[in-house]
Amino acid sequence: MYGDAATVRKILTGTGDTWAVVGLSNNTSRAAYGVAAVLQRFGKRIVPVHPKAEAVHGEQGYASLADIPFPVDVVDVFVNSHLAGAVADEAVTMGAKAVWFQLGVVDEEAYDRTRAAGVEMVMDRCPAIEIPQL
Repeated sequence: MYGDAATVRKILTGTGDTWAVVGLSNNTSRAAYGVAAVLQRFGKRIVPVHPKAEAVHGEQGYASLADIPFPVDVVDVFVNSHLAGAVADEAVTMGAKAVWFQLGVVDEEAYDRTRAAGVEMVMDRCPAIEIPQL
């Protein structure tokens, strides 16, 4: 796993409450849908990011990170590993404080680049599993 317990705690409790969830749509069978609901229950504002730009869980959706017209604290990534690095790079560029790659999303080079840019990162973990334990 990438991201020690202290980093997980920092991102979930101290980094900010606006989470862009990349890959979140109204497809209830996808993990992103359930994870976003858990984040909301724990007080996070979720921002759906998906090409469809549909509203999810009562929150306006955007087609890309670049389309979000306000600051985002954490970018939670639910895309295939081969696409995730570009999302992490965009998160750094837009000034996100942290990047979170979901379970199964692994790109070690993106992890190293993101950390080198001074941005906290967790990879191959799920905030919906971690946050109830805090």
